[in-house]
Amino acid sequence: MNYSITYITVLLFLILGTPQLKAQNQTGEQQNYVVLSKNIKQLKPILMTADSLAEEDGETYGEFQVVFCGKTVQDIKNNADFKLLLKQAELQNVTVTVCGLSLNAFEVDQKQLPEHLEVVENGILYGFQLKKKGFISLTI
Repeated sequence: MNYSITYITVLLFLILGTPQLKAQNQTGEQQNYVVLSKNIKQLKPILMTADSLAEEDGETYGEFQVVFCGKTVQDIKNNADFKLLLKQAELQNVTVTVCGLSLNAFEVDQKQLPEHLEVVENGILYGFQLKKKGFISLTI
């Protein structure tokens, strides 16, 4: 009789517990990332990091965004190296944005910016908004 109770208990755990474990594995949350940077020269290592995280996270890899703020926005216009990295970012599905407040502060016309570069009104606020949405954030 003692063995019967043990077998029934184990059988119930297997039957009832297995679907729940499978559901947990299939509904893993997306890992989303945002990097706020004050130096456009950081884009290359940021893209390398995004690539590594995409491989590491597998199916749970979500969005990766980069926001540039500060004086570095002056270095964006007519920068061939940065344009190449933007194309690489696009291939990696990494969104690169620039802070509109910084553009205004350092008198950079949005028309001088390369294609595929998004402008957000306030880069710092945008970073906080993404963090509130669950993005893992890093400021460099």
